[in-house]
Amino acid sequence: MDEVKVVVAHSERATLRVGDVFLKVDADQARIDVEVEAMALAPVPTPEVLWRRPSVLAIAAVPGTALGRLGEPSTASPAAWAAAGAAIRKLHDAPLPPWTGRRRRDPDELAAELDGECELLVTNGVLPADLVTRNRQVAEAALRSWTPAFTHGDLQIDHVFVDGDEVTGIIDWSEAGRGDALFDLATLTLGHEEHVGDVIAGYGTDVDLDVIRAWWSLRSVSDQLSEPMRTVRSDTGSAHRGGAA
Repeated sequence: MDEVKVVVAHSERATLRVGDVFLKVDADQARIDVEVEAMALAPVPTPEVLWRRPSVLAIAAVPGTALGRLGEPSTASPAAWAAAGAAIRKLHDAPLPPWTGRRRRDPDELAAELDGECELLVTNGVLPADLVTRNRQVAEAALRSWTPAFTHGDLQIDHVFVDGDEVTGIIDWSEAGRGDALFDLATLTLGHEEHVGDVIAGYGTDVDLDVIRAWWSLRSVSDQLSEPMRTVRSDTGSAHRGGAA
């Protein structure tokens, strides 16, 4: 490859691809530190760290292809989705990392944030008030106490790579930490509800579908607010097409 591709770029972080190497430049060194430590601790396949310098992390692409992409049908088999569920369960059952994680919020804090977001959606006319109210009611199930698990924290569908029916790598660990296990499952299956059963088959028990649906609703509310500020991506598509970091 004789070019540098901008995978993602915004005021906090930029990711560049040069051949099979990804360079992550982050204004927050703590995110890089968390990513490296999380990949070292996670009992699942992760990208190889090539080197690390202040504000820059170089990692290798992982083999295989993404499990899918948000907004597009997934071509992965049910067995691949089940394998992803099994890998996530292995992560959630691992010893807790020593840091809390950016996603950890108590129910009262989360409820206050949700109420504020719903108010903004209605006040700014982004969505009809009755639709926001229904989503708020569904999201209520996520506002509960939970037992902390070792979570990825940003387990989007294109962060899980598979080759056939085998998970070959899980990428982008900067949000990892102690968190709600069902948040990971909901993030993975957002927009791909038809594969929830496959994921649970691999994950096992202890899955409350009402909480999964609540996290979907909560994420949808947040996404409506963040839409105007979405990350700028290159016209090559997802950050991780054809191997990722």
